[in-house]
Amino acid sequence: MQVIWRALATGCFISYLPALVIPFKKNTGAGFLGTLVGIPLVLVMPKDQMLYSVLMLAFWVFAVVVCKKVQFRGYTGHDNPKIVIDEIAGYITAMAFLPRTWPYLLAAFVLFRTFDTLKPWLVKTFDRMENAFGVVFDDVSAGLMANILIQIFIIFFVRA
Repeated sequence: MQVIWRALATGCFISYLPALVIPFKKNTGAGFLGTLVGIPLVLVMPKDQMLYSVLMLAFWVFAVVVCKKVQFRGYTGHDNPKIVIDEIAGYITAMAFLPRTWPYLLAAFVLFRTFDTLKPWLVKTFDRMENAFGVVFDDVSAGLMANILIQIFIIFFVRA
């Protein structure tokens, strides 16, 4: 059963790829790849906003459960870099209620990765929580910040 939890947590083991290529680097790029996994998921999500919201919320809960269940031998921290389901949840959040066109997919990707990396106040608050909720919701909050910024851009520059 642990293999299933690990497969879910690692984006079907995609987070293992960077460490195989660059084994000596601390920041392996697994989060980048995990976010890439989020793109096709967003593209197959329903266009209905209410249904998208329900599935997004369900995915958040699912991600927290997966993070609670998964175990990695020899890793003692609370946010193992091999876990990328949180990046997927964050990217799904970043794309909520946005058009599914490449400019928005790319903008959400770049902003989400930026907020996830820089960890501004709200993101850092969740990142300090040493539990599965904190692992997931630091990325969800980064996705939310990216989404809000894009929504503001749409209001002031696209709809004007």
